[in-house]
Amino acid sequence: MNQQPEWMETLLSPAIFESYAGSSAEEVQLVQTHISWVFLAGDRVFKVKKPVNFGFLDFSTLDKRKRYCNAELQLNRRLCPDIYLEVIPLTREDGGFLLDGTGDVVEWILVMKRMPEQGLMNRLLERDEIHTPDMDRIVNRLVPFYQAADSGDEVREMGSIQTITHNTEENFEQTEGFVDDLIPRPTFDAICSYTRNFLKENRELFEERIEAGKIREGHGDLYSANICFDRDHDRVYIFDCIEFNQRFRCGDIVSDVAFLAMDLDHFGLPQLSEYFITQFAEKSDDPKLLELNAFYKCYRAYVRGKIGCFTAADPGVDEKVREMCRRQAADYFRLALKYAGAAPEAHIYCFFGLSGSGKSTLAEAWAKKQEIPVFNSDRVRKEIVAGIPATESRIEPFGKGIYSREMSEKTYRAMARLAGSRIVRGESAVVDATYTGAEERAYLIDMARAAGAKIHFIHCVCDEETIRKRLAGRQEQGKSVSDGRWEIYLEQKKRFADPSGLEGLVTIDTVMPPDEAVRVLEKAL
Repeated sequence: MNQQPEWMETLLSPAIFESYAGSSAEEVQLVQTHISWVFLAGDRVFKVKKPVNFGFLDFSTLDKRKRYCNAELQLNRRLCPDIYLEVIPLTREDGGFLLDGTGDVVEWILVMKRMPEQGLMNRLLERDEIHTPDMDRIVNRLVPFYQAADSGDEVREMGSIQTITHNTEENFEQTEGFVDDLIPRPTFDAICSYTRNFLKENRELFEERIEAGKIREGHGDLYSANICFDRDHDRVYIFDCIEFNQRFRCGDIVSDVAFLAMDLDHFGLPQLSEYFITQFAEKSDDPKLLELNAFYKCYRAYVRGKIGCFTAADPGVDEKVREMCRRQAADYFRLALKYAGAAPEAHIYCFFGLSGSGKSTLAEAWAKKQEIPVFNSDRVRKEIVAGIPATESRIEPFGKGIYSREMSEKTYRAMARLAGSRIVRGESAVVDATYTGAEERAYLIDMARAAGAKIHFIHCVCDEETIRKRLAGRQEQGKSVSDGRWEIYLEQKKRFADPSGLEGLVTIDTVMPPDEAVRVLEKAL
């Protein structure tokens, strides 16, 4: 598919869109996937399927592309009736090309209404702008969708042990060549063993799901990249379901919703994942769904890892994309291992205390000794939340500017998410911040609990004279990531919540050298 089709330049020109239904576009953006060309033109999206055949997907002929364009239109109208508009031909006219013309058809195009790109769920997750009310909107949209979805005999067969086994074994066969590269052999063996044993030991449960009518023609690709929030109109769009393979689209309802739950885990939001799946089970009156959640999350994580392997092995991708896909594949396989119950126990170490208390120095020393990453609130606040260099000084009044309550809340959520994205995979992490309030601590505790990780709170303290000298020296040196000052310390001290009730609390006097403090901490933990 390296050769561009003859009509490509025409669809990249805004002029052709003026002839279609009065639409217009000042510019055209092209977005490519491995199976589609997507043209963003004004308030419309024009999607063309690539003439490819991957076995499980066959768009190799014009007739097949027309059939699957129409299938995509009809299937996606179930959840987005006002987004999916129509299928039109691209025709050859007088030596050129025309949308919806009367000449010879050279291609078929799916036309969609353009959704607000700033509302794409995966982008909102990266900005920590998805909360429980958003998950409620998704649940309220999905529950009636599955209740109305097709559950006929052909669909029911997709929930059989035979079909599920075919799907899982296909994954293992297709990734065998990546074992000992992107998948360590022990990881591969553990996931295979877990999957096969679960299917063998829970045959009755899978049969019960069929009899209970829980096998439906669902979405098939239900994760954050295919969900969009229109905040202005309080709407949520769930789009781009799988149209090209019935086996991938149909199955147990939990297979669909577990995909989104897994995706939330992957982003480092296990508590949001847990909220979503429990709310869906409650509102759909399906408590048995929870018994299959880990199994299907393991399956979905493995599929995402497999896709990463395939993309990384594609000779047509550049080195940057290849390395990104390799990292993502490895991450997904570790996540699948966690669901299989074979990952090591993760630990999150929270170093907290007032400005100048030595928490960052000790956190760095501890992280280096343990060979794990540290997420520092000053860096996260500036680089991720505010979008400025970490060493850029911001001398703000207490609680103002980038240190406002809103910015602080986003900072603590971002830190928990970054650490969470590791501990959900059975890896440990350090977080380093003041954590003056009980709410920030509770949020971290909730995240660790949902991820099944052990949390340690290390309260860093020292005498005020030492703190004053440290803060003064920091200002004199400049280029520090911290903007802590004596007056900030005094304000923090007024608001610092008593930490004595925290489970497993360790208090460390940081007047001692860092290496000695690390040894003391090792003994305490």
